[in-house]
This record gives sequence, C-alpha cells and structure tokens, in this order.
Amino acid sequence: MNAPVNPKKLIKGATGDWEIVIGMEIHAQVTSQAKLFSGASTAFGGDPNSHVSLVDAAMPGMLPVINEECVRQAIRTGLGLKAQINLRSTFDRKNYFYPDLPQGYQISQYKSPIVGEGEVIVDVPETGETITVRIERLHLEQDAGKSIHDLHPTLSFVDLNRSGVALMEIVSKPDLRSADEARAYVTKLRTILRYLGTCDGDMDKGNLRADVNVSVRRPGEEFGTRCEIKNVNSIRFIGQAIEVEARRQIGIIEDGGVIEQETRLFDPGKGETRSMRSKEEAHDYRYFPDPDLLPLEFDQAYVDELAQHLPELPDAKKARFMGDYGLSAYDASVLVAERSSADFFEEVARGRDGKAAANWIINELFGRLNKEGKDIGSSPVSAAQLGTIIDLIGENVISGKIAKDLFEIVFTEGGDPREIVETRGMKQVTDTGAIEKAVDEVIAANPEKVEQAKAKPTLLGWFVGQVMKQTGGKANPQAVNELLKSKLGIE
Repeated sequence: MNAPVNPKKLIKGATGDWEIVIGMEIHAQVTSQAKLFSGASTAFGGDPNSHVSLVDAAMPGMLPVINEECVRQAIRTGLGLKAQINLRSTFDRKNYFYPDLPQGYQISQYKSPIVGEGEVIVDVPETGETITVRIERLHLEQDAGKSIHDLHPTLSFVDLNRSGVALMEIVSKPDLRSADEARAYVTKLRTILRYLGTCDGDMDKGNLRADVNVSVRRPGEEFGTRCEIKNVNSIRFIGQAIEVEARRQIGIIEDGGVIEQETRLFDPGKGETRSMRSKEEAHDYRYFPDPDLLPLEFDQAYVDELAQHLPELPDAKKARFMGDYGLSAYDASVLVAERSSADFFEEVARGRDGKAAANWIINELFGRLNKEGKDIGSSPVSAAQLGTIIDLIGENVISGKIAKDLFEIVFTEGGDPREIVETRGMKQVTDTGAIEKAVDEVIAANPEKVEQAKAKPTLLGWFVGQVMKQTGGKANPQAVNELLKSKLGIE
C-alpha cells in the first residue's frame, strides 16, 4: 500500500504532477592501511603504479588473502547502520572487461553480503522532516584502477594504485523522494562513517562516491524504469544530477517516449546527464563464487566485542545534547554533524550554560570560520578561549557587545581573553554613578523623545542604545535598563 505523497515533493510537468523515486548505492573506501586482498598501501597521492602488489596487478598464480581489518570495519559500519550482521558471507567474481581491471573480474559479494538490512534516520533541513531510509545491504568489494586520458593526445594510461582498495557498497531501498532528501541522506551517512572511523568520506579524493538510481512516476503508481547516474563525487552534484535526470525522464514520457534502463554520467559543467551504456543486469556479470576465497565466517562474540567499542553515534549524541544541555533539535543537529564540532562544544559547555555555548559556537564561531573557509579543526579560537569569553559575560566583566569585539580580537590576534580585557580596558562599567551620569545626559539631550517614551514604552530600547553608544558599549545593560525605567517612569 502506497504512503500518502507530500505535494511539496512533486515536480510539475506539462501534463500533471510527477514523483521522483531515488535509491542510492554509496561506495565508501574502507579506512585501512592495506588493501582488501593484498598488503599494498592504500595511501593517497603516490606516484602512478607505486602501490601495486602482484595480486593487484593480477599476475598469474597470485592468490587473494582477506584483510581482517577491512572485515572489522564493515561489521562496525553495519552496527552503526543498525543492520543485520551476517555471520557467514561469501565472495563472488563479477565478470566484466575494463582496461583498469587487470583480472577481468571484480571480487565482490552478491547473494551473501556481510551486512543485511538496516536503516538511517535522516533530518531534512529544507522541509523540517525526519525520514527513515532503509538499507538493503552492505557488501565488501575491491576497487578498480584508474584510466587517465588527458596526458597524451593518442594514448590512455592506467594507474593501478586504487586497484584492490577495499570498498563498502552501501545500498539503500528506493525510499528517497527528492534531491533534498538524497543530499541529506548522503550527508548523514558520511557523518556516521566518520564517527565510526570506517571511511574518511573525502569525496574530493574519490573515497566516497555515489551511484544514484532515479525514476519518475505519477503519484501512487508503480515504480517507473530507473536510470543509474554513475560515480557522482559531491553532495551538491548529487542534488543537481537528480533534478536534471528527473526532468529529462518526465520530458521523454510526456512526449510519448519510453525510458530505457541505462547507466548515465552527470556533466556538472553542462548541467546534463548523458548515456554511458545500457544498464547491465546481474546475469550480464556472470557472477560465480570466487574459488580462491573460502566463505567468511565469524561468531556472534566477535560482533559483540566490536559493538562494545563503538563510539557514541550522531543520533545518540544529539539526544544527549538535547537532554543534558537543553539544546533545540536544530542546534543539536548542527553540533553533531561533525564529531570534531561535537567534541569542541562539549569542551566549551563543560561547567557552563550549554545553550550559551551552543549559540556562541553556531552563530559566532561557525559563521566566522565559514567566512574564512576554515573548519573547526583549524579554528584560531580554542574551546578554552571561547569558554573564557562566556565566563567573562557570566561574571558581568564584559557585556554581550564587548564580548563580540573580544571574540574578533582573539580570532584575529590570539591571546588570553582575560588579559586582553585588562590591558585594553574592555571591562564593562558597573559603577552606577558613571552610568547614571550617561543616562542623565541622554535624557537631557532628548526631551521630545522622553515624552514619546512615556507614552510608548517600547522606545526605551532607543534610549538604551544611546547610553551604550555614549559609554562605548561598556555600560552594564541591565543597570542602564533599570535606571532609564526609573527616570522615565516606565513600569
């Protein structure tokens, strides 16, 4: 039975509304020192063909040997996806010819993957919805090499450094219904992988890539014919590719055509998808069990041991931040999006007001870091420095306005916030005599405004601003408010 369709997710065509149906196959490079079936290095950026063993190059008689660390990483990822861990799985040969695939086949898992069904809970910022994306499977497989076509006018080159690198292919059910949902899903999945330490999620290096299956249908009807957009390597491009491909399919169907199942590539420069090849079915690959590899078997105790040492994952951390620190769902989501940001927040919030810490990090620090193109790991302001600024506000040593000036100084010049406040004379004025003098001067200079404020108490804010201006932002705002209310006769 089909769930009700959210009208906001529909695309308007010339002949009516259409719904996009999206399934994702994410290829995540396993974080490991060695490849899946050899001891060759997985380090990025080596000279071409410098990280290639005889196994990776498919030399005759060379046999694959499973890397246990890659198995452990796959199990840990499965646990992070709340998925079924299969205690017995098998490796198969997926046969196809490509110049950068020296064996003429890829060792993968077909009928018996290491991880079965799971789920990912995804917050979609654009709609405010929370959706559940079902995971169909996670299997281990080896990566191919890389063909290079732009170094010579008539020749292509092959670099086998990636050949044999361990990949986790994480396959979702067709549960996504918009480009926004797809982007949010990949973002959340990458966050989980980074928390677990099983993949660094670096899409610039090709360590996380997406194959996006897109089809369209009339709301409530059966699934349409899908096209697979291959190897999309950025979250922004994933969204663009889905929008473009959905429009292409709608146009063909509305013109009386039929969608051919095929594999396509997205060209971000031209903003279009183009045909790559007709989509292969499983039988086209002639899968059969790899005769060189025994079934992969382990017991539940092995899984339980790995489960005990998992870090706190984003969903659990978000719930704890909301419960322990009183944060909103939005603020908690922003802070747990990266493990480093969550750790930074906890250091700032320790022994302090959690909401104040969150506000300073999200609004001031993240805003300034984004402007500078920096991340939390390269923040010029440490958690200790930001914590001290918050302490100075709480101790009434500085006002909120002065705190922002102080933050800017610490960000650009560094230094101990307390010493900066002392040496630069930034302490707020708490001497009521000095504040009262400034209040009297502002009132005396603005007799018309005084009468207006008595009739319209909301004008009090204008007087506060004038007093703060006169004191260089150093007057205690609370004292200013109380004195003004008293002298203007405002309740």
